[in-house]
Amino acid sequence: MQIKIKRIYDDKGSNDGIRILVDRLWPRGVSKEEANLDEWWKEIAPSDELRKWFDHDEDKWAEFKKKYKKELDDLSSELTKKLDELDLRKTIVLLYGAKDENHNQAAVLKEYLEEEV
Repeated sequence: MQIKIKRIYDDKGSNDGIRILVDRLWPRGVSKEEANLDEWWKEIAPSDELRKWFDHDEDKWAEFKKKYKKELDDLSSELTKKLDELDLRKTIVLLYGAKDENHNQAAVLKEYLEEEV
């Protein structure tokens, strides 16, 4: 399984594969048609409490990763079910809306999936 991350505001690439939005909230300024999604895993995104606490503060990054991975552990059966429904021979693109390309939930989820699967 190959996993990539990409901002939802970037154009869809010809080799994007399965496009999955991993934000709890719908990104501003993007229509459903423009998003060109295959899935929206809002239940897998960080909880509202964690998302608000982190607030894209890079100083909280290490703690955010730890807390989000704990949430993912708690959601492991749901995450496994969602992965089982995908064709894992295709590239998976985890889409996010944050401006920071390195410090966002998609980066943590990618790392988590690569460690766990």
